[in-house]
Amino acid sequence: MEYTDTRDNAVRVNLKDAVLSGMNPATGGLYIPVRIPKLSPALLERCSAPSFRDIAFEIAKLYCSDVIPDTDLQAIIADCYPFNTPVVPVDPVTYVLELFHGPTCAFKDFGARFMARLMAYFNRSEKEPLHILVATSGDTGSAVGSAFSGVDGIGVTILYPKGKISPLQEKQLSTFTGNVRALAVEGTFDDCQRLVKTAFTDKKLRKTFRLSSANSINIARLLPQSFYYVYAVLSVKCRSLHDNKIENPAIIAVVPSGNFGNLTSGLIAKEMGAPIAGFVAATNSNKTVPDWIASGRYEPRRSVPTLSNAMDVGAPSNHERITAMYTDDEVKKILAAYWTDDNGTLEGIKCCHERTGYIIDPHGAVGWQAWYDIRKGAMLKLMSGFPNKTENPGLTPNIPSWAQNVLDNKAVGILLETAHPAKFGETVKSAIGREPPMPDRLEKLLHLPDNSVPMKNDYREFSQWLKKNLQ
Repeated sequence: MEYTDTRDNAVRVNLKDAVLSGMNPATGGLYIPVRIPKLSPALLERCSAPSFRDIAFEIAKLYCSDVIPDTDLQAIIADCYPFNTPVVPVDPVTYVLELFHGPTCAFKDFGARFMARLMAYFNRSEKEPLHILVATSGDTGSAVGSAFSGVDGIGVTILYPKGKISPLQEKQLSTFTGNVRALAVEGTFDDCQRLVKTAFTDKKLRKTFRLSSANSINIARLLPQSFYYVYAVLSVKCRSLHDNKIENPAIIAVVPSGNFGNLTSGLIAKEMGAPIAGFVAATNSNKTVPDWIASGRYEPRRSVPTLSNAMDVGAPSNHERITAMYTDDEVKKILAAYWTDDNGTLEGIKCCHERTGYIIDPHGAVGWQAWYDIRKGAMLKLMSGFPNKTENPGLTPNIPSWAQNVLDNKAVGILLETAHPAKFGETVKSAIGREPPMPDRLEKLLHLPDNSVPMKNDYREFSQWLKKNLQ
């Protein structure tokens, strides 16, 4: 399996080089497979859904078999995923894919744990340590820190925007020790991401240190996130007729979206053959991608803080991968784009709880609000010639290829619930009047000391800190 560069399609590297370098230091481009392999018909046509770990292994083999023996790969998968991925029906045509059962209670555990073990496997014969730089708007950093904690030969530096994530998320980041460090940056997530990307293109720094990334700019984060898309759609395909009497439904993945890595993983799953009819890209007030879908112009901007802070991204990196995979017209056929503000987020939490009894986190609530509005008239309005104005929260005025299935009641939605609601207890309480129960693994963090390092939004200061502290 070979990988190319989003900015130079003549580039060819193997999986090891793509993973350990993170991105192409010569161009700043992101790695994508030259060819996306296809899932076997035997897997896709099974009458009962395979286990998550079986699916993970079958997909991982497509990308890793030329560099990792099957026995080693099976051991990596087993070590990565000792937790489950429940697909929970909350109404007849809506399923919630719970991605918060890992150690840090967020979907980032799926990609981070696989990536950490892949990097450790590839790094075994290296004499010099590998240094991971990662920017986070909430959950990525804690998942990466947890995944790499105690791994020999690899150090991790996490950059997060000070005061712009939830207190519990900050506690998850600031309490690491040993080979994992956290920098509290005076700025936004985009500033953190800019510092990291500048470091990767700093030739002098890269001559001094072996650097890699653990953001969704690293292909090793994206590929394993495709595992749960395939698992979820096969599970829903097997049970849908029983749940809602819809035979062969159009399955729509509703994806809370910030840096758009999770959505890109879903697109990869679709290209592998997973029976996904389309996607809803659900965003908050950082609506760079919905505006691009609406206007055809991609205009990055500074991010603004919202209640769904992990999606506070004004310049999503994976837009570059999406446009390398599809033309603008193809994107509009696959995607419906939707955005809402903080009031809509709170309404989503409240609406979901009142109608289903399910407690959803602020990011999932953006997805719930999108899917609920689409079903309750927004898509009909759009197809009837009354599009929403792009400056107002709601559905972007493009009609995806699967839109008629919604009107004909032949579509079901899988809503990706990306984090445990207890990580945003105050926000949830303001919407439904009570906080969700907190898992023990989060409760224990509250009593640990803060070890984060303050950092200005200044590349010179950041690079000097790296030179002083990385060994």
